[in-house]
Amino acid sequence: MNGRKSLIFFFAVLHFGVLIKLSLCLSPDGLSLLSLKSAVDQYSDGHEAFSDWNDNDTTPCRWTGISCTNVSGFSDPRVVGISIVGRNLRGYIPSELGSLAYLRRLNLHNNNFFGSLPSQLFNATSLHSIFLYGNNLSGSLPPSICELPGLQNLDLSNNSLSGPIPNELKSCKQLQRLILAKNKFSGEIPTGIWAEMQYLVQLDLSDNDLNGSIPEDIGNLSSLSSTLNLSANHLSGKLPESLGNLAVTVSFDLRDNNFSGEIPQTGSFANQGPTAFLKNPLLCGFPLQKTCRDSKAESPKSSPKAENRTRKGLSSGLIILVSFADAAGVAFLGIVIVFVYWKKKGNSNGCSCTGKSKLGGNQKTQLCVCPCVCCKGFKNEDSEMEDGENAEGGKGGEGGELVAIDKRFTFELDELLRASAYVLGKSGFGIVYKVVLGNGIPVAVRRLGEGGDQQRYKEFVAEVQTIGKIKHPNIVRLRAYYWAPDEKLLISDFISNGNLASALRGRNGKPSTSLSWPTRLKIAKGAARGLAYLHECSPRKFVHGDIKPSNILLDNEFQSYISDFGLNRLISIAGVNNPSSSGGFIGGGLPYPKSVQTERVHSYRAPEARIPSNKPTQKWDVYSFGVVLLELLTGKSAEISPSTSTSVEVPDLVRLSRKGFEEGKPLSDMVDPMLLQAVHATKEVLALFHVALACTEADPEARPRLKNVSENIGRIGT
Repeated sequence: MNGRKSLIFFFAVLHFGVLIKLSLCLSPDGLSLLSLKSAVDQYSDGHEAFSDWNDNDTTPCRWTGISCTNVSGFSDPRVVGISIVGRNLRGYIPSELGSLAYLRRLNLHNNNFFGSLPSQLFNATSLHSIFLYGNNLSGSLPPSICELPGLQNLDLSNNSLSGPIPNELKSCKQLQRLILAKNKFSGEIPTGIWAEMQYLVQLDLSDNDLNGSIPEDIGNLSSLSSTLNLSANHLSGKLPESLGNLAVTVSFDLRDNNFSGEIPQTGSFANQGPTAFLKNPLLCGFPLQKTCRDSKAESPKSSPKAENRTRKGLSSGLIILVSFADAAGVAFLGIVIVFVYWKKKGNSNGCSCTGKSKLGGNQKTQLCVCPCVCCKGFKNEDSEMEDGENAEGGKGGEGGELVAIDKRFTFELDELLRASAYVLGKSGFGIVYKVVLGNGIPVAVRRLGEGGDQQRYKEFVAEVQTIGKIKHPNIVRLRAYYWAPDEKLLISDFISNGNLASALRGRNGKPSTSLSWPTRLKIAKGAARGLAYLHECSPRKFVHGDIKPSNILLDNEFQSYISDFGLNRLISIAGVNNPSSSGGFIGGGLPYPKSVQTERVHSYRAPEARIPSNKPTQKWDVYSFGVVLLELLTGKSAEISPSTSTSVEVPDLVRLSRKGFEEGKPLSDMVDPMLLQAVHATKEVLALFHVALACTEADPEARPRLKNVSENIGRIGT
């Protein structure tokens, strides 16, 4: 009997000792985290991911994937973040994580977690960001998820969640991003909940089994500024006109559903491209090529009885007579339309979106009123045509000839040869000089190189004349050109204050101290206006193809100018030989220096632009401009130095910016420290961040048009 008591006493002491050891070694937060390690180790080898998760530690704050912070009232730091991503971990999400009272961010995306979301997880009431996309979670979405008072980001996409979307989501009043794409949610999209979500920026319910119509109150999402993606479901009915109330920056994706009727032409609908509505056979109207009259023509045929009544009511002779009268009426109407068209074309006050028209003879610039609304709001600085668009230019022979695109901008070739010249920079598009003419006016002269035959000359002239028609306050004007077999020059306006790259990073590696927040916002607005004009109003709806800070020039007032558009095509047409390494300047006025710094390899290209076979699109420019905006906001460079002296590359600015928002980092940790002085501009900085992130979406179709980008930036700070 005594032996038995001794044994019981021994085990009690042993158990008590183990508890004392654990209490001395590991905090309660650490014990809760070990449940996650245990839940994974049962089903897969998580040794690598949890190799330093040691129960002998006093705190979990040094463990991989764990972040902590000090909390008043506690001697030990508390766990605020869990981030273990892309490790192919197989296991379930333990309910014990709900005991982490100060957990703010749970990031376990791109693993293989299975099972349902435990409702106890939402006992961690400090959670504001949950990123569990790319797993194999199943079951329904717990209604208790919105008991988290500060939930801002919820991304459960690419799982196997099912059941209806709960009405309780209306309690998620702080939610900014709701992404439930690529699951098995079914039923109708709940109505009456969306007006409660005053901060929702992005809504993605695509690739599910949802049916029914789009709720009218989705149009009440006044803060939505990124994407509304309802594609690849079984939704039907007419598109509610209330969606037109959404911000013009919102990109719709309503593809692959069963919507019917005419696409509304109000508000945000007018800013969507045709891809937003594809694979809806019963939809019609702009921007689809299917008119609604075509749809009516495809409606079910009338009954045989009705056809018989028609045959009986009209004789064949009468039918022929009516048809002949209709044809004559249509022909007469066509003649009238053609007459009116040519009469208006001859009118000096005619309007065109190509820049070929007068915009008014008085000092006040009139707005272009024509079907192409792209001209509206853009001023043409010239009161009449003076670009010599019908001029044949030089003959392109041995001597060559200097041809002025702007006839008011006249000077002789000899004057250009005698003028003082200074090197501004060198790139793959040739060397650029500042040349001061005899009248004291500075111009920028770009030497492309040598090569090209007579046939190329004609194509070159046509292309130069097209570029020369571009007239906008935020685009560098091309004024003249010179062609000869051994020389090809482009003469444009000289912009006096360098470029955005130098302003951000400094000519000597020191950033400019004058780039305040209002200045940066001014630069962004001007550049956006210039690019939007190129995309929407230029003669060929240009794609720039090389947007980066060094191609955004600045004057002394920090007005921005888009430069270098069309150069790739010009060099290709001209067939020049190595434009950046040719001989001396024309007339021998200034030799090319051997030490001109070449531009660094840049990381402004969109993901799809890095595939050689792809042709440039306007969405490439949108992405590149988004990266430029991120540079303006963060002060960090997106460029990668070509130097081989170090293996450390500049981090991907887009990835880091998105990660910062996903993890809920404070804005002060992401923006340029110089912007922190403008405390009043926090909302403006955040608004521009949202625009930049929308521009840099990986999916080109999710990116807004630059017209929308310009309009959205234009509203910031006003």
